[in-house]
Amino acid sequence: MTSANAPLPPARIFPLDALPTEYRRGAIAIGNFDGMHRGHQALLEAARSEADAHSIPALLLTFEPHPRSVFRPDAPLFRLTPVEAKARIAAAFGLDGIVVVNFDPEFAKTTATDFVDAILVRQLGISAAIIGHDFHFGHDRQGSPAFLAHAGVRRGFTLSVLGAVIDEHGDAFSSSRVRRCLEQGSIAAANTELGYRWFVTGTVQHGDKRGRELGYPTANVRLPADCGLALGIYAVTLTRADGSVHHAVASYGRRPTFDNGAVLLEVHVFDFNDQLYDESVIVTFHAFLRSEARFDSIEALIEQMDRDSLNARRVLAAAGPGTALDQRLATIAPPPLVAPAGSIR
Repeated sequence: MTSANAPLPPARIFPLDALPTEYRRGAIAIGNFDGMHRGHQALLEAARSEADAHSIPALLLTFEPHPRSVFRPDAPLFRLTPVEAKARIAAAFGLDGIVVVNFDPEFAKTTATDFVDAILVRQLGISAAIIGHDFHFGHDRQGSPAFLAHAGVRRGFTLSVLGAVIDEHGDAFSSSRVRRCLEQGSIAAANTELGYRWFVTGTVQHGDKRGRELGYPTANVRLPADCGLALGIYAVTLTRADGSVHHAVASYGRRPTFDNGAVLLEVHVFDFNDQLYDESVIVTFHAFLRSEARFDSIEALIEQMDRDSLNARRVLAAAGPGTALDQRLATIAPPPLVAPAGSIR
């Protein structure tokens, strides 16, 4: 276990129509930001730099739910960073808050001109906008970076357009690549793409206590139904609301030896006897250990769990503090959650 000083709060989350006056006239990074990968992080850094240069707030403007889920409701999207996770990452970059636009079929009809005039200017009163080179907005994607630049001249705000951020192979970082890595259990590759260790947040919920009977009590966290993470066993850490970090091994799966039921994240925290029910926690993924499997006996399952725990302990003992962003994230508390929940059982 690693102890921490009192953690800092995540960035504040504001509905579009409830932004306090003191947050107006800000520098705002605009986009979907699912993943908050290295390309997105360049926008956050630019927003913070612009805000510091002019002593104004630095904000992130994003859309919930993800627009693709509105346009293609029959094709659920594996969401990498729900808004609560974005709030932690935004805080790690020193942003002052997140503005959330409710993206529904009615909002999808908003023209590019109305998006600028009604939202950016009247509701937010922005001083500066920061976008990626491929950002488009408004009905039928009418709004382009060039459109926004001309609008800024007309309405009195500046625009910064950032090019793609590329890896050592010349490929742009992307949310799609991160999803593919997580769907394949390629945690190391996903974390490299992100620039931090992928994490989920949830509330610890009561379970059936089967893990305790096996000698492996677990903290249970039910993730969103759209989570596409590969089913299997992982080396993870669990962060509590007090900032303490605990080494653990986790199963994300259907428990095929027992009921083959709904997918659940079950986290066994090493050397831990405290109560976690109803507590908001962060589970950070360090490594994929093996795929989920069905065992012919309880004894065989327990023997494998013993091996998994040993492997997880070895991985975590050698893991180190991670990237500079991982280390900043370690100072940010779990968010108060409104989503599916999570038990030491």
